[in-house]
Amino acid sequence: MDPVSRDLDRKTRDPWPEKEATADVQTQMGYMQIGGGDDMLMDGYDVVDEKQDVAIIIPEGSTDEPIQPVQPTEPMADDFEGMRERILPKLPDLEPEFEATDTWHIENYRTMTRKERGPKFQCGGHPWRILLFPYGNNVDYASLYLEQAHEDDDKPEEGWYCCVQFTLVMWNPNNPSTFSCHSKPLRVSAKPLPVCVLSVLAANHRFNAEESDWGFTRFAELRKLFAAQWDGSGSPMVENDVVNITAYVRIYKDPTGVLWHTFENYNSKKQTGMVGLKNQGATCYLNSLLQSLFFTNAFRKAIYKIPTEHETEKKNSAWALQRLFYLLQTSDDAVSTQELTHSFGWDSKQIFEQQDVQELSRILMERMEARMKGTEAENALAKLFVGKMKTYISCINVDYESSRIEDFWDIQLNVSGNKNLDDSFRDYVQVETMDGENKYFAEGHGLQDAKKGVIFESFPQVLHLQLKRFEYDINRDAMMKVNDRYEFPEVFDATPYLSESADKSEPYLYQLHGVLVHSGDLTAGHYYAFLKPTTDGPFYKFDDDKVIPATKREALEENFGGDYANMVNGAGVRNPYTRTLSTKRSMSAYMLVYIRQSREKEILVDVTEDDAPTPLAKQLHEEQAALERRRKEREEQHLYLYIHVVTDDNFKAYQGFDLTSWDTDANLPSSPHMYRVLRNSTVGEFTKTVAETLQVPPDQVRLWVMVNRQNKTTRPDQPLPDLGMTITEAYSRFSGRDKPFRLWAETATAVDNGKALWPNISPSPTLAAPILIFLKHFDAEEQSLKGIGHIYMKRSSKVAEIIPVIQHLMGWSPSSDAASLSSTTSSGLPSPPSSTTGPSMQLYEEIKHSMIEPMKAKATLQQAEIQDGDIVCFQRSLSEKEASVIASTGRYTDAREFYDYLMNRIMIQFAPKIPTEQKENTFTLSLSKKMSYDQFSAKVGEHLKVDPTHIRFTTVAATTGKPKQPVRRGQAATLHQILNPALSTYANPNQRSDVLFYEILEMSITELETKRSMRVTWLPEGIVKEEVLDVLAPKNGVVQDLIPLVQRKANLSNEVTSALRIYEAQQCKIVRELDPNVALASIPDHSTLYAETVSEEETNAGAEDHAIYAFHFDKEPVKTHGIPFKFVVKPVSTSSRKPRWDLGQVLTCLQGEPFRETRERLVKRTGIKGKQFDKLKFALMSRLTYARPMYLNDEDVLYEMTQRSDDQLGLDHVNRTRLFPAKVDSIFIR
Repeated sequence: MDPVSRDLDRKTRDPWPEKEATADVQTQMGYMQIGGGDDMLMDGYDVVDEKQDVAIIIPEGSTDEPIQPVQPTEPMADDFEGMRERILPKLPDLEPEFEATDTWHIENYRTMTRKERGPKFQCGGHPWRILLFPYGNNVDYASLYLEQAHEDDDKPEEGWYCCVQFTLVMWNPNNPSTFSCHSKPLRVSAKPLPVCVLSVLAANHRFNAEESDWGFTRFAELRKLFAAQWDGSGSPMVENDVVNITAYVRIYKDPTGVLWHTFENYNSKKQTGMVGLKNQGATCYLNSLLQSLFFTNAFRKAIYKIPTEHETEKKNSAWALQRLFYLLQTSDDAVSTQELTHSFGWDSKQIFEQQDVQELSRILMERMEARMKGTEAENALAKLFVGKMKTYISCINVDYESSRIEDFWDIQLNVSGNKNLDDSFRDYVQVETMDGENKYFAEGHGLQDAKKGVIFESFPQVLHLQLKRFEYDINRDAMMKVNDRYEFPEVFDATPYLSESADKSEPYLYQLHGVLVHSGDLTAGHYYAFLKPTTDGPFYKFDDDKVIPATKREALEENFGGDYANMVNGAGVRNPYTRTLSTKRSMSAYMLVYIRQSREKEILVDVTEDDAPTPLAKQLHEEQAALERRRKEREEQHLYLYIHVVTDDNFKAYQGFDLTSWDTDANLPSSPHMYRVLRNSTVGEFTKTVAETLQVPPDQVRLWVMVNRQNKTTRPDQPLPDLGMTITEAYSRFSGRDKPFRLWAETATAVDNGKALWPNISPSPTLAAPILIFLKHFDAEEQSLKGIGHIYMKRSSKVAEIIPVIQHLMGWSPSSDAASLSSTTSSGLPSPPSSTTGPSMQLYEEIKHSMIEPMKAKATLQQAEIQDGDIVCFQRSLSEKEASVIASTGRYTDAREFYDYLMNRIMIQFAPKIPTEQKENTFTLSLSKKMSYDQFSAKVGEHLKVDPTHIRFTTVAATTGKPKQPVRRGQAATLHQILNPALSTYANPNQRSDVLFYEILEMSITELETKRSMRVTWLPEGIVKEEVLDVLAPKNGVVQDLIPLVQRKANLSNEVTSALRIYEAQQCKIVRELDPNVALASIPDHSTLYAETVSEEETNAGAEDHAIYAFHFDKEPVKTHGIPFKFVVKPVSTSSRKPRWDLGQVLTCLQGEPFRETRERLVKRTGIKGKQFDKLKFALMSRLTYARPMYLNDEDVLYEMTQRSDDQLGLDHVNRTRLFPAKVDSIFIR
């Protein structure tokens, strides 16, 4: 709690606290809200911060001249004007409308009820009164509140509110010097302060119908109210049950409509006509950028012009951005960005990690510009956002200039060291003089003094300025936020920063359109934006899902950063995100959007619904209608019942256990139909609905109730007997409570004169009673198991009698024609076929998933315990030759084996380990969990048409989706154990159980096991470029075997390969140069191998030359980084080695090569040039881990200093790879 709030609850009489504290004016007045609510909310003063007592506020503009301390005169409680001036100071930047003072005289305090209200008084045309809990509002303190006193017959209009600043004072009418209030004046300290020094402690509240009272639950301690004297004043507060309470009230105008708003139940659309964007986790930076682009209306129109109506896959970023913009334009509620981030290809990692806004903006622009090529919107973005700048080097003494003109989409400006926007632009275009040792080599003129700089040729219509609020702090050795004060104007003149040749016929005056703000620091913070959607309109604050009216001061001055105003000896203000105290503002602008004044009407052109693509609007309207339809369905849910109906067509299309699967995709042919049926409709009416779906007469459809058996199967049990019963009655009678209602629709196969002949299903079965049997066929050739249909057989029939019926149904006998198949008896049972000629077959009963039992041909169906709804599976008997051929291809020859496969079937996705753009390279196969490595690799090889012995599989990490660990071929684990290592000791269980990476090798897995995977870093140009090569070398090989592998991977010529050298490094230091005969097995896995060509300087080294190893470090030698290298040290400079020496050269030879010349050779050896090389510091040190570096200067002679074999050269510079350790991958949009 801030010191102001804490002091408000301290009801001591002493007007001069013992300590002084500081707080920002806005913190104390703008954000402080105190007290109750309709139900007398507690003011929260139980939790206090005892570090500070009161606030010293010095108004802006006060001089630094010495001011004599003035002892203020303490006003009496009956001096209302004096008290008002002392305890109710006016708030800056707000305009008062009305003021009022009212005193409630209480004469019977001890006889008052629990809650009492004072007399009404008027202020601003509204009634007010004091609300008192004389014995406390559930606390041992008297509780005081200010309440708006509108009665039921005098209610204000809907939406009424009033912004009130008020003070409550309790005082003794017999001794007005005895009083207590929640704000007190300050004591004058020893330091001279002006008379107007006050403690600004008044309460501020937005009164409305929901929050009709506000005040202090702990106003004054009850035991002190009736004490003999109040805090040493000489008299009690409540004397003879008499006390006065005075309310000082001031009503302010609301400049934005949201002054002191709590934003509970806030409606952005109603308040501003605009809506916000939902935050997915850490996407506030994305929301602020999207709102800025959305209200750049010309950009929105350009996005709408991208053709997306013919997209086969609606998952591209242009389509998603169009949808987002249209929803922002038409929706009444905050819009989600999930579709957009999904189209970017982002997962939870990107969503919960704040990215760089400038990088995101540029990539988004690139993607949209690429989608606009070849359309009417082509170059629309370039016309809006692209300007031109010229980078030049101009010679001073000769007429020569080298320049290059480039496009820019935004400008990065330094904040540190600059006070305002103009300072940053002057810093950006400042001219650097190249003279002395830094002269410029001008072609045809030699070395020349020159001027180097950047100048702008043109600025875009929409100017995006990125302010570098985050910089590397070399002292802290970390990235830090720059919170320095940095001012930017509402109107910016860019003319001074244009070249003389630039076209200035149209003014380059820019109007501020948007301020994107970051509040917090590098590790914790929040992003939001202030935008001005229209030319003449106000600014609005876009804070995720809320859009709030804002003042110009809030948009500009409060985002300049810098120190808080009006603070004296302050410890600072608490950052809401880091919870730390700081004297600098944590909120500051990081991106500015300016629009050229002369093009403002073109950029902020009106955008209507007609501008949006018609298919997009139609699609969204259909989606809204579907949402409304689902909403209505939910509201009427209690009137309807969902019924699942399976038909013969579903059964015939299904491959698996039971009649169908109840959890599959509803669009599959095997999926049951789902009907939404009124509960009070009849079974007969529902039968007609089903018949319409099946396109048959209603009297040819019979509905059977399906029940869940104990063996976990779902089968038809009995027909619904009464077509007149309601659906509710049928559900209650034949289905369990809260269980789905499932039916089987039987279609009549026997019809006599249009009348269906149904077999008579008797509730008390006899031997002659028919049994409903479903038939499934296992086809070993096709490896399929599908339903054939249903038949009726007598209970007394033998199992073998099913065979001729099956032969007729399958067309496997000479007499299987349409006539014989449709012949039935009068009872509806099929007539037995006249011939049983046909192939032999095997019959199985599908009892449950893991129990498929052969059936005995001579047993009766009753003996076989067959009942209604049972499933009989049959297959043709195979010869040994047929079975052998099928088994040789990994297929199943027996129905029971195939059932086992179905029970253990899993769908596994296979993706190439190295991603490709060809979608067909990623595929899904249906495999068995019990398959061995060889079995599932054979399936993959069959799909890829590749020898399975040349395919290597790798598991997939569950968290990152990246390759994890290669699968060993020789292991005895099943596919299930490989994919679920938690069930075995195979590997870490943190991996996907439905995906494997694959790679096609040039050699077999067996041969691969004799190889060792090694990583070699190829250095083509010094140490500035590197190429990582992964090679497979013989495990028992030598370094010489590694060289041709590097040559092939890096595509090197024989000439380069002949000079190739490989050296080993550990912890970024060279350990040894590898001799060609060194065994590869002696190289540890943690070592890094580098390959390079031996430099010409080293090849031509003289007899006195020697070489040392060099490495990189960051301040401390143990903080190594980068690529180490070998460097030749020479006794004399290369420039002195000439056939004829003069005296100076002889002296140079005697002195040795100075380090300033050694530096020139280091530039050539490393490839590091320019300013980057100038930042390097060089030091000499021994190989010892904790050796102290000895830094070199230009006059040192390295040759004389490196006589020991363990001497090394160190390059001290910042390791930039660790500045953002948490962010491994750069931002991307697919």
